[in-house]
Amino acid sequence: MKLNVKAFSLAGGILWGFSVFVLTWWVMMFTGNTGDPTIVGKMYYIGYSISPLGSVIGAVYGFFDIGIFCAIFALLYNKIAGE
Repeated sequence: MKLNVKAFSLAGGILWGFSVFVLTWWVMMFTGNTGDPTIVGKMYYIGYSISPLGSVIGAVYGFFDIGIFCAIFALLYNKIAGE
Protein backbone atom coordinates (compact mmCIF):
# COMPACT_ATOMS: atom_id res chain seq x y z
CA MET A 1 0.00 0.00 0.00
CA LYS A 2 1.36 3.41 -0.95
CA LEU A 3 0.73 6.71 0.76
CA ASN A 4 -0.73 9.67 -1.10
CA VAL A 5 2.10 12.18 -0.63
CA LYS A 6 -0.02 15.29 -1.11
CA ALA A 7 -2.79 14.15 1.25
CA PHE A 8 -0.36 12.92 3.91
CA SER A 9 1.71 16.12 3.93
CA LEU A 10 -1.39 18.34 3.90
CA ALA A 11 -2.98 16.41 6.78
CA GLY A 12 0.21 16.52 8.85
CA GLY A 13 0.74 20.22 8.18
CA ILE A 14 -2.83 21.16 9.06
CA LEU A 15 -2.75 19.07 12.23
CA TRP A 16 0.53 20.51 13.49
CA GLY A 17 -0.24 24.10 12.49
CA PHE A 18 -3.61 23.93 14.24
CA SER A 19 -1.98 22.33 17.29
CA VAL A 20 0.60 25.12 17.62
CA PHE A 21 -2.15 27.72 17.23
CA VAL A 22 -4.42 26.15 19.85
CA LEU A 23 -1.64 25.42 22.34
CA THR A 24 -0.40 29.01 22.11
CA TRP A 25 -3.88 30.31 22.92
CA TRP A 26 -4.19 27.72 25.70
CA VAL A 27 -1.04 29.03 27.35
CA MET A 28 -2.19 32.64 26.96
CA MET A 29 -5.64 31.96 28.42
CA PHE A 30 -4.88 29.63 31.30
CA THR A 31 -1.34 30.40 32.44
CA GLY A 32 -0.80 33.99 31.40
CA ASN A 33 2.88 33.10 31.17
CA THR A 34 4.77 34.77 28.34
CA GLY A 35 8.24 33.78 29.49
CA ASP A 36 9.54 30.21 29.63
CA PRO A 37 7.22 28.42 27.15
CA THR A 38 8.46 30.63 24.29
CA ILE A 39 12.06 29.47 24.61
CA VAL A 40 11.44 26.16 22.83
CA GLY A 41 9.29 27.75 20.12
CA LYS A 42 11.80 30.53 19.43
CA MET A 43 14.55 27.97 18.90
CA TYR A 44 12.69 26.55 15.90
CA TYR A 45 10.34 29.27 14.67
CA ILE A 46 11.75 32.77 14.20
CA GLY A 47 9.25 35.39 15.36
CA TYR A 48 7.17 32.97 17.42
CA SER A 49 5.99 34.14 20.82
CA ILE A 50 3.09 33.54 23.18
CA SER A 51 0.84 36.22 21.68
CA PRO A 52 -2.01 36.42 19.16
CA LEU A 53 0.41 37.27 16.35
CA GLY A 54 2.82 34.60 17.57
CA SER A 55 0.08 31.97 17.37
CA VAL A 56 -0.46 32.77 13.67
CA ILE A 57 3.29 32.81 12.97
CA GLY A 58 3.69 29.47 14.76
CA ALA A 59 0.76 27.96 12.86
CA VAL A 60 2.23 28.97 9.49
CA TYR A 61 5.71 27.73 10.39
CA GLY A 62 4.24 24.50 11.79
CA PHE A 63 2.15 23.89 8.68
CA PHE A 64 5.13 24.14 6.34
CA ASP A 65 7.61 22.49 8.71
CA ILE A 66 5.66 19.31 9.34
CA GLY A 67 4.10 19.37 5.87
CA ILE A 68 7.55 19.10 4.30
CA PHE A 69 8.59 16.44 6.81
CA CYS A 70 5.47 14.36 6.06
CA ALA A 71 6.03 14.68 2.31
CA ILE A 72 9.60 13.41 2.66
CA PHE A 73 8.42 10.60 4.94
CA ALA A 74 5.70 9.55 2.47
CA LEU A 75 8.13 9.61 -0.47
CA LEU A 76 10.62 7.45 1.41
CA TYR A 77 7.88 5.09 2.57
CA ASN A 78 6.58 4.69 -0.99
CA LYS A 79 10.10 4.05 -2.29
CA ILE A 80 10.80 1.40 0.36
CA ALA A 81 7.35 -0.21 0.09
CA GLY A 82 7.80 -0.74 -3.63
CA GLU A 83 5.03 -2.37 -5.67
